[in-house]
Amino acid sequence: MDALVPQCAQMDRITVRTFQLNKRTIQMANFLDHQGNRFLGLAVLALGLVLNPAHAVVTPSKKPVSNQCVPLGDWVTPESGKIPQQQVIARAAQAEVVLLGETHVNADHHRWQLQTLAALHAQRPDMVIGFEMFPRRVQAALDRWVAGELTEQEFLRASDWNHVWNTDPNLYLPLFHFARMNRIPMLALNIETKLRRQVAEKGFYGVPVEDREGLTRPAEPSQAYMDYLLPIYKQHDRRNKEAGEISQHDPDFRKFIDGQLLWDRAMAQVLQQAVNGSVAPGKPLVVGVMGSGHVLHGFGVPHQLHDLGVKHVSALLPWDSDKSCKQLVAGVADAVFGVLPHVPELIRPQFQRLGIRYEMGRGGAVVLQVEKNSIAEVAKLMESDVIVEMAGLSLQTTEDVINIVRRQAPGTWLPIKIKRDNQDMEIVAKFPPVKS
Repeated sequence: MDALVPQCAQMDRITVRTFQLNKRTIQMANFLDHQGNRFLGLAVLALGLVLNPAHAVVTPSKKPVSNQCVPLGDWVTPESGKIPQQQVIARAAQAEVVLLGETHVNADHHRWQLQTLAALHAQRPDMVIGFEMFPRRVQAALDRWVAGELTEQEFLRASDWNHVWNTDPNLYLPLFHFARMNRIPMLALNIETKLRRQVAEKGFYGVPVEDREGLTRPAEPSQAYMDYLLPIYKQHDRRNKEAGEISQHDPDFRKFIDGQLLWDRAMAQVLQQAVNGSVAPGKPLVVGVMGSGHVLHGFGVPHQLHDLGVKHVSALLPWDSDKSCKQLVAGVADAVFGVLPHVPELIRPQFQRLGIRYEMGRGGAVVLQVEKNSIAEVAKLMESDVIVEMAGLSLQTTEDVINIVRRQAPGTWLPIKIKRDNQDMEIVAKFPPVKS
């Protein structure tokens, strides 16, 4: 009992002190009220109550209860459910390579990438970040950007952004600035689309060694990867075949696979070189930023990394809250993070987008990729289409395409002439009106 006396005495002193503080606060409030400043007096009184430990109650924020398999703002492992962020980051920081997936046009995915990069950097400041968005030929531009030698616009021009990626750079610039601010080396992971197309058409050994950009032959795909890619290929087949006619033995499907494997291999090879190329006592944490299709289920880049001797790979993905829980299966990733579903910003007058990736050649702009839910997809533009004219104007350079699209007013139609399988066709791209 005697041991409690000092504690009680201390509590009494705190109580007296609190009473004195509150008394002075009330006096001050009365004085201010008397002077006609009633509201300020009441504010001071409220401040006195806050300062009183007996009345100061701090309620921690709570996330709303969710029935989703991946609640917004939470990390989840497919095998065991919710997991604290600290644990996810601690585990990932022990890997040789961390892969961060994305849907390229989803702004929330890029915000999540920035948040995750910052958390990983706090654990492993010695870091390298590789980006799918850049071909190897622009590596010097990435080096100059990190060194602080280029402005944003100079960097975008030097990296040939509008040509090689042609996606709103504002989605990615926070990531690039994060690397620059922290002097984190940036790596160009990709290869020229021309090489990918050549391998798809001629096979790996059909392309001369000097034209392969130093690539080694990709590891053969797993059967599960083949099963995963076949439905995707059926949606994009350009040979006028019925979907039911296409099988995994189709030679055109095999060419598609070869092109995809080369893409995966190219990125894996640069990441592997970054892991093994350090002369420092400790190896850096190597992070790859790329489309989720290269990361899912360990099929793409992780598979090629394992073939190259990089065994400890961590795959982290954003997970849109409207995504089917049936897809959250074991092995899809090491952990996923819940984000809001993507709502495409179809109309931004300051940056009109058709929704294609392309390169100049074959007498026009060759379509390399058509974004899902884009204006181009609605217009039924397809990969391998050659855009010959837009708005009655022939296309000579990359800038011709960009300028015509950006001039297109919301709510108007853009006539496009294309060549598809050596046939001339006309389509119309309809730019939606601005919503009030």
